[in-house]
Amino acid sequence: MSDELTGPGTQTRRALLAGAGAVGVSVVLAACGTGDDDALDGTGSSPSAGGAPAPTGSASAPAEGGGAAALAKKSEVPVGGGKIIADQQVVVTQPTEGEFKAFSSICTHQQCPVTGVDGGTINCSCHFSKFSVADGSVKGGPATKPLAEKKVKVDGDNIVLA
Repeated sequence: MSDELTGPGTQTRRALLAGAGAVGVSVVLAACGTGDDDALDGTGSSPSAGGAPAPTGSASAPAEGGGAAALAKKSEVPVGGGKIIADQQVVVTQPTEGEFKAFSSICTHQQCPVTGVDGGTINCSCHFSKFSVADGSVKGGPATKPLAEKKVKVDGDNIVLA
């Protein structure tokens, strides 16, 4: 078998495999990122947030009495779980019956939006960090910092930012 080129634009099998391997290594290294929780560009945002798309959700109509727009209705937030309101970058949780909490829905690891609330944790599918629905603390890394808490109050049947 020969490594000689037989015509214009023809590559050897060895060159083709080496190129494909280099591309594969580049993709893996790029996906790993810096691993630095503070890898921000100075504006408070990630230079490239990448990752899974944010879940959809929208704020409801203004709360009773014409106050702030409701994040969710109490009935929409299960006990031990939560609801992500993507356009407000908030996740509302109900750790125990009648107790509502809210946190930033942006993961503290590499600023990906969290994608679900299940099993008592707020979950980020970018790198699989998990946060407590009760206090936003880290339950599983790579994140090392808790989710920022947001103040909420109950206004009738609605949960609104305080």
